Amino acid sequence: MAARLRVFLTQQQDNTLLELRIAEVPQKVKDRAEVIRLNAHGWYVEKIAAHFKWTPQIVREVLHKWSHLGREGLWESPGRGAKPKWKESDIEF
Repeated sequence: MAARLRVFLTQQQDNTLLELRIAEVPQKVKDRAEVIRLNAHGWYVEKIAAHFKWTPQIVREVLHKWSHLGREGLWESPGRGAKPKWKESDIEF
């Protein structure tokens, strides 16, 4: 069994994460913010994982990113996703 992972939030951080629920951000960011809030309010990693239907490892990764990167850890890293296969010059040809 892994050690319990717990984050602690200031009132300002909690309010910032709460505001992300209604902000125009990707759903993944909203889910990650909610994971952090639930953990700070006493939910265990396993319970959060069951609630979101994620693996406990994903929940731990979100919490570790929050601990190391703060708010920037909620967003995807640049370079994620499929790259375009065609260039503008190919289309013009």
